[in-house]
Amino acid sequence: MNIDLESTIYSLPGIILGLTLHEYCHAFAAYKLGDYTAKEEGRLSFNPIKHIDPIGFIFIIIAGFGWAKPVSFRQSNLKNPRRDKAIIAAAGPFSNLLLGIACLFVVKIFMFAVLHIYYATGIAIPDMIYTIIGNVLLYSGIINLSLFIFNMLPLPPLDGSHIFLSGVRLSATQEEQFMRWGSIILFVIIIAENTMNIDIIPTHLFTQWVASLILG
Repeated sequence: MNIDLESTIYSLPGIILGLTLHEYCHAFAAYKLGDYTAKEEGRLSFNPIKHIDPIGFIFIIIAGFGWAKPVSFRQSNLKNPRRDKAIIAAAGPFSNLLLGIACLFVVKIFMFAVLHIYYATGIAIPDMIYTIIGNVLLYSGIINLSLFIFNMLPLPPLDGSHIFLSGVRLSATQEEQFMRWGSIILFVIIIAENTMNIDIIPTHLFTQWVASLILG
């Protein structure tokens, strides 16, 4: 499997920050809704080591998909379990959405500042510094927008499936079947995308749309 080393290097900060913030927000939402399980497990932390699963992280690098350490919570501690489970699930991907948008705005501000300084003083930032900063911010924005749209898919074990289940009433048997077959469908989609080089889940359409709105 070929890995674009340059793109991987630019992607790492966005992946690490995105996964860390995603899981932290799951933990924070659970904590604010009355469950202290994640806090007791040390997940209310911005330390990436607390959240990143080594194997899942490696899969992200080499295969384009992966996972972090799931955040645990006790449903019995929630005042409104159906609603609160959806809030906890949504907290992660929506943190990626906000982070992705913020990174793209910073890219725009950075580019404007560089050009303004150059035209005002004639001083130009060295190409290497400009390239590194610009690409790290741009990749961080695109990666986190992708994390948002991917995790919102209503397929287990993605966050979107928990939001979906909170909005419908299924029997225990139906929910079990949904979790089993949904996981299989997601696995097949991921394998097909990586082996057949096709976009079954066109996350790039969403990321390009948002990026074009912000960056023009």
